[in-house]
Amino acid sequence: MVESKAWNWSKASKLDIWKEPSMESYYLLNRWKKQMKKDFLDLGCGIGRHTVLFAQNGFNTYAFDLSEEAINTTKKWAEELNLNVDYKIGDMLNLPYEDNSFDCMLCRNVISHTDTKGVEKIIKEINRVLRKDGECYLTLGSKSSPAFNNKDFPVVDENTKIRIEDGPENGIPHFYADYNLIQELFKDNVIELVEHIEDFYEENEKTNSSYHYHILIKKSEINTKLKEYIEKNVFP
Repeated sequence: MVESKAWNWSKASKLDIWKEPSMESYYLLNRWKKQMKKDFLDLGCGIGRHTVLFAQNGFNTYAFDLSEEAINTTKKWAEELNLNVDYKIGDMLNLPYEDNSFDCMLCRNVISHTDTKGVEKIIKEINRVLRKDGECYLTLGSKSSPAFNNKDFPVVDENTKIRIEDGPENGIPHFYADYNLIQELFKDNVIELVEHIEDFYEENEKTNSSYHYHILIKKSEINTKLKEYIEKNVFP
């Protein structure tokens, strides 16, 4: 398993894109309000765009990131708005929370920053800290992305490469998936949504793009019990 490495937020924190909540976060906010969910974890909070959004809307909000710089920036922003947030610095591979702690979680462009074994462990941790019927919205890099097919990027395993380029992601591992792998990774969950999205951006007078899977999963007690029955070869 590769060593976890935090983003270099000094190169990204001044960009407005990291201060504006993602479009889907507004949908999730309303969805989870209707479902009466309260305890929200911003897993890989970055500089706080989703932490602030959910705290402003009445959720019991927890901000978690590997980067001390990211947590400090998030805390400063939230305190300026008099928002009450719980902050923790740590590695997603071992979340510092009790079992069944959260109703909902958002981890956008976060859990891909490791290798295959790391992603598998993080998903186990997500399911451990989610409550029954808790939901998690997350993104994974797609094997359709040019970066996955870049022959200059070092290979870690069949799904993972190290990005080597200028910017906050230099030297950081990136895991990439396809639909079949997503089904395998989340076989113990209810997969409520899978979208495959291509993002376009302009850089150095050139149009570039990247692909990501956007996934909404639910922790299902039924799925967990079924797995236990299959493993023990005992059915009620």
